[in-house]
Amino acid sequence: MRVLLLITLCTLSVMLASFQRASEKAGTAVQFTDITDSTGIRFRHFSAPEKKYIVESMSGGVALFDYDNDGFLDIYFTNALTVETASNPRSSPSALYHNNGNGTFTDVTERSGLAYPGWAMGVVSADFDGDGLEDLYVTCLGPNHLYRNNGDGTFSDITAKAGVDDLRWSTGAAFGDYDHDQALDLFVANYVDFKLSDLPTFGKGKFCLYHGIPVQCGPRGLPGAGDSLFHNNKDGTFTNVTQKAGVADPDGRYGLGCLWTDVDGDGWLDLFLANDAGPNFLYHNRRNGTFAEIGFPAGVAVGEDGQEQGSMGVAVGDYLHQGRFAFFVTNFSDEYNTLYRQESSLIYSDVSFSSKIAPVTLPFVGWGTAFLDYDNDGWPDLVAVNGHVYPQVDAAKVGTPYAQRLLLFHNEHNGTFSEVAAKCGEALSIPRVSRGAAFGDIDNDGDIDVVINNLDGKPVILRNDTSNGNHWISIKTQTEGTNRDALGAKVKVVAGDLAQWDEVRSGGSYLSSSDLRVHYGLGENIRVDLIEVHWPDGKIETVRDIPADQFVLIKEGKGLVKATAPWKREGTRIEDR
Repeated sequence: MRVLLLITLCTLSVMLASFQRASEKAGTAVQFTDITDSTGIRFRHFSAPEKKYIVESMSGGVALFDYDNDGFLDIYFTNALTVETASNPRSSPSALYHNNGNGTFTDVTERSGLAYPGWAMGVVSADFDGDGLEDLYVTCLGPNHLYRNNGDGTFSDITAKAGVDDLRWSTGAAFGDYDHDQALDLFVANYVDFKLSDLPTFGKGKFCLYHGIPVQCGPRGLPGAGDSLFHNNKDGTFTNVTQKAGVADPDGRYGLGCLWTDVDGDGWLDLFLANDAGPNFLYHNRRNGTFAEIGFPAGVAVGEDGQEQGSMGVAVGDYLHQGRFAFFVTNFSDEYNTLYRQESSLIYSDVSFSSKIAPVTLPFVGWGTAFLDYDNDGWPDLVAVNGHVYPQVDAAKVGTPYAQRLLLFHNEHNGTFSEVAAKCGEALSIPRVSRGAAFGDIDNDGDIDVVINNLDGKPVILRNDTSNGNHWISIKTQTEGTNRDALGAKVKVVAGDLAQWDEVRSGGSYLSSSDLRVHYGLGENIRVDLIEVHWPDGKIETVRDIPADQFVLIKEGKGLVKATAPWKREGTRIEDR
């Protein structure tokens, strides 16, 4: 008996030591460095400092997309106007920065034609016409804009011709082929029916107070705006099918973050919409051009206590390695961020507290977010950027500040997360008033970086400097059809005992658009045993025995057609192996 006890204690000791080493490796071996100043990015987001109106506190999207197909992610920042400057759209230009491939960026905004979309909110990128070039859709207070990529560094505003304008206050947007016609459709979320000619009075009324202090009014107490779904006609135009599809939101919820994802594995994209100050929507695809809203029966409409939350951003990820995608939703302060674990195809559980996420998030107002494997250990972690909407909270001392740091949650491989931002670089502890966030490998060195658009200030570019020796693979998918980037494709990667699933998506986070390449950490595995692509048309294709630490391009029907090595900072350009 004593021998057995000693063996058990020794085993536990080894396990604890191993866990401690893994936790230490996840912390100090990964540092995020603020490289904003050295990149040459001089963009600044503008907003009225007092934030007297809700429309002045919500903007700030960012897109990571490769507009010139040189293999490096470029950056587009949206900018906002104010009530006082609303008549002059040139007072707050948005900005496009070209990635030079050497750690710096060049401002190419003026030539691009993307400088003046108006009162811009969010942005989403996708190749909507299948010509091999990523286009942009910018949401605004007022008319939105579809910018077609001309392939020469310029963009043309084709909104009117394409039929995708929305004159309301639009926020989140996402592209996806919901009806299997191999063309990308467009969903646009709208927020408040806000009119500059009829402004609510600051601090006056039931919904214009916060902890007893006068603040901007809304969203509660203001009318909602409804949403839009545009069907791609494959000829450069779209048809508004909102009512027919059943996604009009007749009750006028306050829509913000949205994304397409196949929740039940039937091969058809469903739609999740994070609603501020109201229940979230999960639109289940009926496969006939219509959707059923199942947020409440699915368990993702509200928190586990049944209370509506102020939801802003949304992310999905297979954090448990079960082949099921969980939803993570960022919320207002005193309303914990919500992790919805998928139990079966259309049933979710709120595991925010049991996963150890909820208590940490309670004081924060969350916005941009993502599942991302920041340390390449093969398990998706979580990040959320934060910042309050009321600058008045600092003077009132209500227990939560206006500027807030971001949260970085490390996946502990057992269904729980540890908040580790303090271990991963001083840049993560600096308070900011953040909004949109996009995620991708901006320097092509094999780890995921973060780009954040901050309200009324300069952005921050967080370079991931990983030195833990873990391996990775980054996969770009491509088809011959109009949906050239294969949005909606599911990709399974197996390396040793790691089996991971992800999905090619456009949209998500908060008002932002991230790298379309799907990135997988591989831990200590130096080879990928299997890449299995489930294409949007239902075909399944496999690639086997691939060396790790590469960017690979997989084309439908042709398998692996290209592999490139990671870029080194002392080099000039990635080259084919």
